[in-house]
Amino acid sequence: MSTTKTITVAHGDGIGPEIMESTLKILDAANTNLNYETIEVGEKIYSKGIKSGIEEQSWDIISKNSALLKAPITTPQGGGVKSLNVTLRKTLGLFANVRPCRAYHPFVKTKHPDMDVVVIRENEEDTYGGIEHRQTFEVYQCLKLITLPGTERIVRYAFEYAKSNGRKKISCLTKDNIMKLTDGSFHDMFKTVSKEYPEIESENLIIDIGAARLADTPERFDVVVMPNLYGDIVSDITAQISGSVGMVGSANIGVNTAMFEAIHGSAPDIAGQNIANPSALIQAAVMMLRHIGRFTQADNIQNAWLKTLEDGIHTPDIYSSVSTTKASTKDFTQAIIDRLGQGPATLSKVSTSGAVKVQIPELKISRSTNKPSATQQRTLVGVDVFVYWEPDNVNLLAERLKQVCGDEFELTMITNRGTKVWPNANPETFCTDHWRCRFKSKKSKATQFEVVDLQKRMTKYAVDIIKTENLYLFDNKPAFSSGQGE
Repeated sequence: MSTTKTITVAHGDGIGPEIMESTLKILDAANTNLNYETIEVGEKIYSKGIKSGIEEQSWDIISKNSALLKAPITTPQGGGVKSLNVTLRKTLGLFANVRPCRAYHPFVKTKHPDMDVVVIRENEEDTYGGIEHRQTFEVYQCLKLITLPGTERIVRYAFEYAKSNGRKKISCLTKDNIMKLTDGSFHDMFKTVSKEYPEIESENLIIDIGAARLADTPERFDVVVMPNLYGDIVSDITAQISGSVGMVGSANIGVNTAMFEAIHGSAPDIAGQNIANPSALIQAAVMMLRHIGRFTQADNIQNAWLKTLEDGIHTPDIYSSVSTTKASTKDFTQAIIDRLGQGPATLSKVSTSGAVKVQIPELKISRSTNKPSATQQRTLVGVDVFVYWEPDNVNLLAERLKQVCGDEFELTMITNRGTKVWPNANPETFCTDHWRCRFKSKKSKATQFEVVDLQKRMTKYAVDIIKTENLYLFDNKPAFSSGQGE
C-alpha cells in the first residue's frame, strides 16, 4: 500500500463542485490513499475584491502539497481582473501544459477514430505575459516574449515525455517564416535538442498548415510541441475533434509543483442540474496519479472509465445512437466505481506498469552557451524609435527626424505597422498614427549616451516618443527584423 499523500483541491465554480465531488469519490473508491486539503479560488475570491482570484495563504498550501487538482473557475470580464489559470501557471513555474487527446470510437462520436495525439504547450511565455499597452489613439500593442531557457525546457520536456511514454514522433509547430527571431529561435532550439534523441522522429511545420493537418488527419501526429498561444488554440481543436473537450484532462508541470485540471470551462448554465460530464477532471486526476507515482491506481480508474464508455453509459453531452443509458453525473460516477478492477474489451486497455515519471530536464544549451563571454559580442548599432504622428505627411516627419540625427546617426527607414513607408512610400499603403523610425549608427557601434541624446533632440523638435528598441548585433549578426518592403 502506498503511503498517504496530501493533495490540494480547488472545487471551482459553475459545474466545478459537482465534477470535483465525482472525481474525489472515484479516487477514494480506487484506494489511492490520498488526503485532500481544500482551498477556495475563483468567483468567491474575486467577489472579495481580490483581483488575482486566490488568497495569499493558498499559495503556501499549494507549494507544500506540490500537487493541485483544480476544477474549472469563472473569471469575471473586465475590471482589471487577471486569469487565475495564467496566474497559477506563471507564479508556480508550471512551464509545460500536457493534453492527451485520444479518440474513443465507436463509443464517442468522432470523425477521426484512430487519433491519439499529445499536445505539449509552453505555458509561461509568448503573448501570455499579458504585457499590453495602448500607445496611440489608433494602436494597441501586445508583446510576444520567447526566451531561450523557456524554449529549451519545453522542448526537452516534450522529448522526455515521448521517451517515457513510448512515443515515436514529435512535431514542432511555429510561424518562423514570419516571426524569424521569436518563432525562429523556438524552431532552432527544437532542431538542436532533437539531435540528442535520434530514436525519436522529429519534424517542424508552419503552424497554419500544421493546424490544418491536425484537424484533417490527426492520426499522422503523435506528440506536438509549440509556443503558448498556438498551443492554447491547437490543443482545444485537437480535444474537440477527438470527441469532446469534455473528455480531456490537462497537466501543468513545474519543477516542484504540478496542477491538474479539466480543459473546459465552468459551464454555469448547467450548474446544479446533475448532468455535467466529469470525464475531463477524472482524466486530469489520472494524470495526477501517474505524476505522483500511483500508476496502478491510475490504470484502474482509467480502465474502469473506458469500460463505462464501452457499456454505453454516457452523460447527455456525448449521448448518441450507440449509447445505452443517458446517465446523470452521479450515475456516471457510480458506474465507474462499479467497474473498478475491470477493463475495456474494444478500446485499448491502459497499462503503465513499470512506467517512470517524466523527468524535468536540465538546461544544457541556453544557460551555458548564450551568456556573455570573451568569445561573444553584443554590439549596439542603432535604435528604433516609435513615435506618435498623425498619418498625413510622412515626408514631413522624415524631414524633422533628419534634422536631429546629428553626427552619430542616420535615419534609414520609417515603417507603419511594420511596412516601409519612407523612403519611397507606396501611396496605396494604409497608415495609422504609429510610426517606427530606424536610426543606424554612422560608426561601427553606438553608445547608450548617444541614443539618449538622440531622444532628447527629438523631444526638442516636438516629436512624441512612444517607446524605443535598441538595435543589436550578436556576433556581428543583426538581431532585429527588417521592415516589410525594405
